[in-house]
Amino acid sequence: MKELDLVLDRFARGTLPMASQAERGVLAELLELPDPVLAGYLLGGVAPGGAQLAALVARIRTYVD
Repeated sequence: MKELDLVLDRFARGTLPMASQAERGVLAELLELPDPVLAGYLLGGVAPGGAQLAALVARIRTYVD
């Protein structure tokens, strides 16, 4: 999905160089999810169940706004 690619690419380029190993692990977990789930989280306002994923999704949304 092109929109997801744009959002995630912008976030990754701006934050991965200084991200901790734990943050990279949570991002890897997020990226393993199917596109419809990711779209719901990042574009549709759906909140993930886990605290770490929810925090990352909120950070991504804030970063790209």
